[in-house]
Amino acid sequence: MRRSRFAVFVSATLLAAGAALTGGAGPAQAATGGYVALGDSYSSGVGAGSYISSSGDCKRSTKAYPYLWNAAHAPSSFTFAACSGATTGDVLAGQLGGLNSSTGLVSISIGGNDAGFVDVMTTCVLGSDSTCVNRINTAKAFVDSTLPGRLDGVYDAISSRAPNAHVVVLGYPRFYKLGTTCVGLSEAKRSAINGAADHINTAIAKRAADHGFTFGDVRTTFAGHEICSGNSWLHSLELLSLSDSYHPTAAGQSGGYLPVLNAND
Repeated sequence: MRRSRFAVFVSATLLAAGAALTGGAGPAQAATGGYVALGDSYSSGVGAGSYISSSGDCKRSTKAYPYLWNAAHAPSSFTFAACSGATTGDVLAGQLGGLNSSTGLVSISIGGNDAGFVDVMTTCVLGSDSTCVNRINTAKAFVDSTLPGRLDGVYDAISSRAPNAHVVVLGYPRFYKLGTTCVGLSEAKRSAINGAADHINTAIAKRAADHGFTFGDVRTTFAGHEICSGNSWLHSLELLSLSDSYHPTAAGQSGGYLPVLNAND
């Protein structure tokens, strides 16, 4: 009888250890453990408004998906570290302090600023079709050659500091609905920009999978809500608030990002 109970105990212990080693914390652990939200402006909520005053230039919004997830699930702790303009280096240097062995869930969107998101969009808005495409090709080359190593550095650091956490890596939406009449960029530019989004998502998804993380593809939820769709969840060029340009609206955070995190937490 004692041996039987011991065997059950050992089996349960090994199963729990196996889940930890594979990063397999499920929704129950995510809810009971702490939640840490890392990343760039797509995770901090730039473009959604209702910014937390203490977050300063990081522009963390109460309408951003991490804040909404926390409000709905009440984890044991919540660290909202995502920051506007963040690169992989910024995550490593200043966003990992909330991670520990009791962290149950981590979400992150990162890589777009490393690849030159702002410069790409500026070039495409101001330049010719060929100039836009050339700048995007340069960004794609960076994504192929350099970004994977930078993502590995961030993902390794997350795994090291939060070994029991389930990690959800959120991607980026396609910006434009194609084949429609729409004032602004040419169809060639819109197509090239969408292709760039697909390219970086593919790279991020591959690195996430290789680390045992879950990739959350928001292109599915944003489908039909791109710029030029007539019901956009993304800001177009905003002359009065340039930082909002090409970022999700509050509806994009709640309808585009939050459901993907909910489906994968």
